[in-house]
Amino acid sequence: MKNLLKLKIGLLILVSFFILPISAITLIHAGALFDGTGSKVSTEMSIFIENEYILKVEKGYISPGVDDKHIDLSNYFVLPGLIDMHVHLSNEYSAKSYQESISLNAADYSIRAVANAKKTLLAGFTSVRNLGDSNNVTVSLRNAINAGIVPGPRIFTSGTTISSSGGHGDPTNALRFGLSSDPGPEDGIINNSNDAYKAVRYRYKQGSNLIKITSTGGVLSNAKDGQNPQLTEEEISTIVSASKDYNFKVAAHAHGAEGIKRAIRSGVDSIEHGTLMDSEGMRLMRENGVYLVPTLLAGAWVAEKAQKEGFFPDLVRPKAIEIGPKSISTFSKAYKAGVKIAFGTDTGVSAHGRNAEEFSLMVSGGMPASEALLSATKEASLLLGQDNILGSLKAGMFADVIAVSKSPIADISILENIDFVMKNGTVYKSP
Repeated sequence: MKNLLKLKIGLLILVSFFILPISAITLIHAGALFDGTGSKVSTEMSIFIENEYILKVEKGYISPGVDDKHIDLSNYFVLPGLIDMHVHLSNEYSAKSYQESISLNAADYSIRAVANAKKTLLAGFTSVRNLGDSNNVTVSLRNAINAGIVPGPRIFTSGTTISSSGGHGDPTNALRFGLSSDPGPEDGIINNSNDAYKAVRYRYKQGSNLIKITSTGGVLSNAKDGQNPQLTEEEISTIVSASKDYNFKVAAHAHGAEGIKRAIRSGVDSIEHGTLMDSEGMRLMRENGVYLVPTLLAGAWVAEKAQKEGFFPDLVRPKAIEIGPKSISTFSKAYKAGVKIAFGTDTGVSAHGRNAEEFSLMVSGGMPASEALLSATKEASLLLGQDNILGSLKAGMFADVIAVSKSPIADISILENIDFVMKNGTVYKSP
């Protein structure tokens, strides 16, 4: 009986050898390679890719096999696909945004999100965290991208933001009484710990990947205060506790110092913006290993637009003037204080496809170019909890590869002009 079983297995292996196709290898020759594991740059490297994964990376230009696909990037600087940890794919801010929030339907935002996702991918960002939308737009978009229906980056979405009544995430702020309402946990609005649990569970039910909260006021919400605490420490702690049950990480939008400290003490994984953080907040972030996602591009953008009369509503403009210009100085202090930093832009405030402009702002704020690159590769993947498959070019990782015409370590702005984009082993842009 055992001999018969061995014979059957042997025949199956033999048949498989002749019938099953052998996957061809894609071989990339990289002139210079920043692999995302550290600051080192290697020259004349070969990257072996099978299907959507990297098989190995070797020194020298290895000759491709007869059936292999060869991609010659020997005149290019090659690096991992970039990761933006804070985007809003369904929106792009304009002077009409507040009017559009009551005139556009979910389908309108969905169509815009599809276009914005393609722009983001072609800009070299192969993975993003989408922090806040409505009507589950980016959950559906994520699923469509994963199914190959539309092109776009790999999306990790929080779905609807969790906020308080009247808080930065309340969609009914500043509406007339006939249009206003009292949203509840299903719509992300909480006012106690029971609400907090329910809101997290709704995000799970709706297919979110993580949780986003607004622990302070914000700049662009049509409300007076951009920095006051808007969730209690008990509410945030409850959100974090519930999130752990569902293996969710928690990102906390926070500008004001007190709201930042409440969020850190409650156990969040990242502070988004952190604009008015004080030295105690920086110490708490460092001690608790909490990441700062600085979104300098959004700060610069709102500061610029605030100078245009009538661009922002009357409640928003003073906040943009006060908070926007402080982003870079706080970032510089946090970097010097040893706070962990992951790349994020808040794109959707600024224009999609221009995410890489954040790099120049980070460098101007005192971060070396090589560390800025790591913030959008290695560090971002660690914050995502995806460092086993994303953020570096080595065996076993997803084949997310981009290339530019010269070294971004010498000139970081070159990342604003990406020449080559591969995601999951598929080429979307070539020189």
